[in-house]
Amino acid sequence: MKVCPNCQRTYPDDDLNFCLDDGSILTQTGAYNSPPPTVKINQPPTTAPNTSFGNENPGQFSQYQPQGYSMQPPKSSKTWVWVLGILGLAVLICGGGFVGFVAWVGTLDTNTNRNNNNSTISNVTNPTPNDRTSIQTIDLSKWVQGDNQYGITEYKGGEFVMSSKQKGFYYVLIAKKDYKTENATTRVSVRNVDNANTSLGFGLVVHSNPTPLLQDYAFLIDSVKKKYRITYHEPGKENEVTKWTGSTAIKDGTQQNILEVRDADGKMDFYINGTFITSVRNVYGYKDGVAGIYSGDKVNIAFSGFQISR
Repeated sequence: MKVCPNCQRTYPDDDLNFCLDDGSILTQTGAYNSPPPTVKINQPPTTAPNTSFGNENPGQFSQYQPQGYSMQPPKSSKTWVWVLGILGLAVLICGGGFVGFVAWVGTLDTNTNRNNNNSTISNVTNPTPNDRTSIQTIDLSKWVQGDNQYGITEYKGGEFVMSSKQKGFYYVLIAKKDYKTENATTRVSVRNVDNANTSLGFGLVVHSNPTPLLQDYAFLIDSVKKKYRITYHEPGKENEVTKWTGSTAIKDGTQQNILEVRDADGKMDFYINGTFITSVRNVYGYKDGVAGIYSGDKVNIAFSGFQISR
């Protein structure tokens, strides 16, 4: 028997880990009243048997299903309206460089379009110069997780191909703690393998909490419509800093597009194929945050040339 610590509703199903009313982590009634030892802050995953992966595997992966950017949430809507499923898989690899994988699915409030706190900088005339020569290369061939419940990954022809498992979901992989993006230039090449439509986009994540989608920025493009957008994440919520905006710098079809974020002194300059796009102040990013990649809408996206330079 489990009980919600907030509303005191009880549940006879011991496999249920969160309250269906308010999303709180359920606790066991009786003497044992604490969650499993692998539970992460702000996330209620169910533990699963440990599995080992290669040395360069991403630290975390997450997938969400947003409600839709044009729909207003019900007045009674909360950050987590309902959760479809939770899967946690804890792994300790190579002396604690990163710990575990956490995947979970939920309906999220994505209607908060925040363009305040002076986060967007207009009329920038001196974007950050790209004179950084110390390069870290992230080996995406070691990130392959195969076909799981939430996403599909494979490595072929020198490209890491990733997609969410379902339309309307986005799938995120985050690098381990060594790959920090603060005061660095982070870049990755992306390619829409099938030239497929996507309403969510695909691209580069910077300043990420090592636990995905709790705190980060995402620089996303739609190569079919030749548009880009910038978002940031809070727990259970995706917010737009910059809404979908057209750009002639984006190559269409199945061509490669190089996305780049040059970070310096709390300001991020965004580039597509070497063309400066916009600047955003780092208001919401995680301190010492890491790099990651993002793919939405069951679209196969090929990633390559994933690098961080200083």
